[in-house]
Amino acid sequence: MGDPFPVSEKPQSERLKALEARLNAVRARTEPEKPHMGEHYSQAQLAWRMVVELVAGLGIGFAIGYGLDSLLGTRPWLMVVFTVLGFIAGVKTMIRSAAEMQRKTDAAGMAEQTPGGGPVDENEKGT
Repeated sequence: MGDPFPVSEKPQSERLKALEARLNAVRARTEPEKPHMGEHYSQAQLAWRMVVELVAGLGIGFAIGYGLDSLLGTRPWLMVVFTVLGFIAGVKTMIRSAAEMQRKTDAAGMAEQTPGGGPVDENEKGT
């Protein structure tokens, strides 16, 4: 009777390499795609962050103006001025957040476009 599991003629290292190649092929076929939900939540989080920044700017401006109006007896002038300043500060913060998100998106896009996913060489940027 022969051995049910005959040893191959190939050395063990070659058999392991062949096995690893087959496993990698199976993993590549069964690897799930990147879910779109994660991208959606990221955008929703950014939107809520912007809303909170705007409302916080308005609230802080209103509170400072109201407090100064109470101390100085100039109602409602300082409250209006500081509410407008708070709105401006909130909008500036929203713009900064959007620019930060855009930089992250651009950096991720550049990493996908470059071979090897590394940083782009400064000499190659302009071409």
